[in-house]
Amino acid sequence: MRGWLSALLPRLWLSRALAWPLWPLSLLYAAVTGLRRGLYRSGLRRSTRLPVPVLVVGNVVAGGSGKTPVAMALVQRLQAQGWRVGVLSRGYGRSTRDCREVLPDSMAQEVGDEPALIRRHCGVPVFVASRRAEAGQALLARHPETDLLLCDDGLQHLALARDLEVCVFDDRGVGNGWLLPAGPLREPWPRAADLVLHSGEQPAFAGFRACRTLAAHAQRADGARLALADLVETPVLALAGIARPERFFAMLRAAGLRRLQELPLADHQDFEGWQPPADAPAVWLCTEKDAVKLWARHPGAWAVPLRVELDAGAWQALDAGLAALRSPRVP
Repeated sequence: MRGWLSALLPRLWLSRALAWPLWPLSLLYAAVTGLRRGLYRSGLRRSTRLPVPVLVVGNVVAGGSGKTPVAMALVQRLQAQGWRVGVLSRGYGRSTRDCREVLPDSMAQEVGDEPALIRRHCGVPVFVASRRAEAGQALLARHPETDLLLCDDGLQHLALARDLEVCVFDDRGVGNGWLLPAGPLREPWPRAADLVLHSGEQPAFAGFRACRTLAAHAQRADGARLALADLVETPVLALAGIARPERFFAMLRAAGLRRLQELPLADHQDFEGWQPPADAPAVWLCTEKDAVKLWARHPGAWAVPLRVELDAGAWQALDAGLAALRSPRVP
C-alpha cells in the first residue's frame, strides 16, 4: 500500500485537477504546521541555539531534490575556505533511534545511507539524531575544533536554530503549489531563504543553478577505478535507489553508454535480501548513495560519483552570508 501511494502521489501533485479530493486534508495539514510555526515564533516553544553557526540545506518539496549532493559540495567548499565543518542529520531510514556518530565503517542501515555517504565522501564528523540539536551538541563535545555545522535536511526542523538556509528544488518546482497531501509542499512557498538552488535542467522560478554531472569514471569498493568511456559497448546493469532514478540513467546515456539495462529501485532501497535480475549483465553501475549499502553484499558493483557545481553568483551569495558568521559568539 505504501509503495503504491508513493508512486501515485507524485503524479497527482503535478495537477490540481487530479489532486482536489485531497485538498481538505491539506487545510488540516496547513493548520497543524501553522500552529507549530506560531508556537516557535511566539516563544512558547524555543529553538536550541548552538555555540557555532548552523547552515541548513533542505527542501520544501516532499521527495528528493538533490539536496545531499549539494550539501556535500558545500562541505567541500567550506573546507577549502578554512571552516572546520561537522554535519548533522536525522539519518532517514536507519534501524537505530539513538544519537550516534557516523564512523567510516558504520553500516548504512544503522546510520542512514546519506549520512554514511557524506562521512565517506567528505571525511568530516557526522552525527545523527532525531533531534538535530542533540546531534550538534554531541558532535561539538566529541570534536570541539568544529566551528560550523551543516544540517543535511531540516528546514522544517524548527527545534534547531539556524543562521543560513539553503533551499533546493528540482525540475518539479513546487508542483501544483498545494500543501501535503494534495500537493508536494511541506510548507507554503514562497518563504524566506538565504539561497535558492535548482538542481534540475529547467528551473521553475528565480534562483541559482546547481549543475549535476557524472564523473568520467566509476569506483569499486576496493578503490579500483573504471572509465565510463570503456563501457560504451559493454552490457551494463544500471540500478538506482534514489528519488528520481531516471535522472541517473539519463546521465549514463549522455555519457555514451549504449547497452543499459535500467533498474529503478525505491528511494533509500534496502539491499538486505535483495536479488538482482536473473538476466543481469556482469557489470553493475549504481549511485554512490546506493553503494554504501550495496557494497556490503555486492562489492563488485561500480559506483559513479556525482559532481555538483553552483553558479558563480550562488557562491558569492553564500560567501557573503558566511562572512558575517566568522566572528565568535557566546552560546
